[in-house]
Amino acid sequence: MFDHLLRGVKDRLLAPLATIFRGVAPNVLTLTAFVFGIAAALAAWRGAWLAGLLLWGLNRITDGLDGTVARVAERQTDFGGYLDILLDFIVYAAIPVGFAIQSADRGVLVWTAVLEATFFVNACSWMYLSAVLEKRASGARVTGELTTVTMPPALVAGFETVVFFGLFFVFPAHLVTLFGAMSVLVGINVIQRLIWARHVL
Repeated sequence: MFDHLLRGVKDRLLAPLATIFRGVAPNVLTLTAFVFGIAAALAAWRGAWLAGLLLWGLNRITDGLDGTVARVAERQTDFGGYLDILLDFIVYAAIPVGFAIQSADRGVLVWTAVLEATFFVNACSWMYLSAVLEKRASGARVTGELTTVTMPPALVAGFETVVFFGLFFVFPAHLVTLFGAMSVLVGINVIQRLIWARHVL
């Protein structure tokens, strides 16, 4: 919901780091972020909440840094954008699964399945819509977005995901509530985009 507003702020905050890492290939940073993310999922599986929270934070910082470095060093590529979103989605899927494996609570297992299902449908809802918008020459290049493809805004996007996943590690005893709340909000994303697409396409 706040990604469009915060993307410029994020770039300004990461600019000093981007200068330091300017010589590092953006895809190396993307892969490093992925390693941190998978390590966070393993920490969830082991019940290491603080380590998981720190690794999740490192994943998000490094993941934000790759795009900033690519823009600062003028090394943006379509493959880099594709790799970034693909690895992000693997991490987004892996962390809730890590919690589910660690938990003996049937409710957590059920809501993990629901959450993963909403992630799947949500991804389809924005990725196909982005493809259609690119086809119509109404995509990221036309709108001036900093992402590889346009990402139609919705209630839960990158910023909200950072917050929710952080809360998973901070309040692991309340995973049913947190997974349920995120599932509902991500489901609203799908409805929002469907209504938007009906009026625009």
